[in-house]
Amino acid sequence: MKHKVLVVGGGGRCHAIVDALSRSPKVGKIYCAPGNAGIAAQAECVPLKDTQVVELRDFALAEGIDLTVVGPEAALAAGITDEFNKAGLRIFGPSKAAATIESSKDFAKRLMAKYNVPTAAFRTFEDYGEAAEYVKAGTFPVVLKYDGLAAGKGVVIAGDLAGAEAALKDMLLDDKFGKGRVVVEEYLTGPEFSFMCFVDGADVWPMTVSQDHKRAFDGDKGPNTGGMGAYSPVPLITDEDLEYSLEKIMKPVAAGMVAEGCPFKGVLYGGLMKTPAGIKVIEFNCRFGDPETEVVLPRLKTDIYDVFSAVVDGTPMPELEWSSDAALGFVLASEGYPGQYEKGHAIHGLDDAEALGNIRIYHMGTAMKDGGYVTAGGRVLMVVGFGDGLKAAQTHALKAVECIRCDNLFYRKDIGWRVL
Repeated sequence: MKHKVLVVGGGGRCHAIVDALSRSPKVGKIYCAPGNAGIAAQAECVPLKDTQVVELRDFALAEGIDLTVVGPEAALAAGITDEFNKAGLRIFGPSKAAATIESSKDFAKRLMAKYNVPTAAFRTFEDYGEAAEYVKAGTFPVVLKYDGLAAGKGVVIAGDLAGAEAALKDMLLDDKFGKGRVVVEEYLTGPEFSFMCFVDGADVWPMTVSQDHKRAFDGDKGPNTGGMGAYSPVPLITDEDLEYSLEKIMKPVAAGMVAEGCPFKGVLYGGLMKTPAGIKVIEFNCRFGDPETEVVLPRLKTDIYDVFSAVVDGTPMPELEWSSDAALGFVLASEGYPGQYEKGHAIHGLDDAEALGNIRIYHMGTAMKDGGYVTAGGRVLMVVGFGDGLKAAQTHALKAVECIRCDNLFYRKDIGWRVL
């Protein structure tokens, strides 16, 4: 029997999840809510927002959905997993309580302190005056993190007092991201990498590592974004680094969540940094990363339906097998992103790009208009190349990017520069 699957979300990460599910011989019909124009080629899009938890539950019941997979953190923070579980529906993703590891930076920092997981020194503030005094007495640069969810935009690295005060004003006085606290952290240096693991309670299965590029422009210049590209594997990270990250970070955190009464089920994402003093945690997310998923899941050779089912049902996990091919992807973003940008610009040349081979194109923010694709978001497309080594993957991806024509897109040309 082929299974019906619902994927909740609509960006590039969800396109990569849909794409992976479409390769499973066990999956028949795939729905995606809300999906996007590119996802519509592989799944039936359902016009429901990812936070319409009750309506999504009712849809899953009415359609006889066998498994639901949640992409974005907003749906998890809204309690979609709890709602589906109450209705007897199988769903991949942590409970609302377990999703706090992402929805509250302060919760994550206190959990790490309690279970001796290496991370940057920190303090949490609700009062602007106290936070400003603390920052003034410290050293720069300093890292300021809004405590709640901010769609990847709630972290500021302030190089001086004026920048820090402006960020604190945004977060604590003007409630730019909503009412919340601010975590002030010491600034760490070193290469960052993304270590995603499938987790079921205290059981942790590592995925292959990746590295994304947060800054908007070449040479790591410009503002922080949700990610302008990514690659996998990461040659800078040794087998010893991975062993340490698994045994001293991911497993203790999973066990800590069990001990705290909010066991984690789903994907635990560790945003880690290889500092001169060893590997430390920058952040945790409660779901697949974006754009990292777009370079990690295509490398997974194991049937993803079996992997999701093992976590959901608590059954034995199949061995995770990974392709020896490297993956490297460029994000094509709207001019002006991560600030103000226009939508509705026509995109041409996608068929030519895909025809080159060794390529996958994931749609992040596209729509259909007059039978063609148009831009509909800040990050619009991710063009991923595959090859024997990162250089070959980068070459394939760049050739494909050059086929795509749109008068309002930009991209970083140096994805993978740290290792290439």
